[in-house]
Amino acid sequence: MKLSANVIGATGLVGRQLVRLLLENENFEKVRIFVRRDSGIIHPNLEQQIVDFRKAETWKKLLIGDALFSALGTTLKQAGSKEKEYEVDFTYNLNFAKVAKENGITNYVLVSSVGANSKSKIFYTRMKGELDDAVSELGFENLVILRPSSLSGKREKKRWAEIISLPVAHFLTKFIFRKYRPIQDITVAEAMINGVMIPDTEKTIWNADEVFQLAQKK
Repeated sequence: MKLSANVIGATGLVGRQLVRLLLENENFEKVRIFVRRDSGIIHPNLEQQIVDFRKAETWKKLLIGDALFSALGTTLKQAGSKEKEYEVDFTYNLNFAKVAKENGITNYVLVSSVGANSKSKIFYTRMKGELDDAVSELGFENLVILRPSSLSGKREKKRWAEIISLPVAHFLTKFIFRKYRPIQDITVAEAMINGVMIPDTEKTIWNADEVFQLAQKK
């Protein structure tokens, strides 16, 4: 049976790779993306919905099918404040997850972050942990939470912190802390799809190096 997928965060680093792989995957007959502006992606199996993430009435009835994939997230610099970053990373994600569950979507795959912990004293990892906890309570038949380490890939907008830190991270994790080695955007996207196509009924959270393992599952 062919599947239909919904994607939020489709224009980001991982999201673009995910959409490309879904459109190439013969198991998916429709890929529906929810974006704020035209993504520029054109494909006969792609359905683009330009919506206001703050207003559920603009997208609630459109969120149907078999799976919701979320690679949605921002940075403090892009958002402008912790409040706005929380709105995107936590509120938007949770609202979509809730509606997906209400609309009968059985698979939910979320890209979280390494170190996500709702008890953390660090704002970012606490926010990610709070979202992980919240979506875990929704009761999805198949829930997959990925907590990859540093992401590498070709961003449309370069992040100077990553330009500086990624080479260092690659060097250090080659010898020590290997489980926290940087991961390519396409590898995370492959893991997301495998989370739906090859579900693991006994595992929900995939940490750091485990994301590589999920991506390689056959």
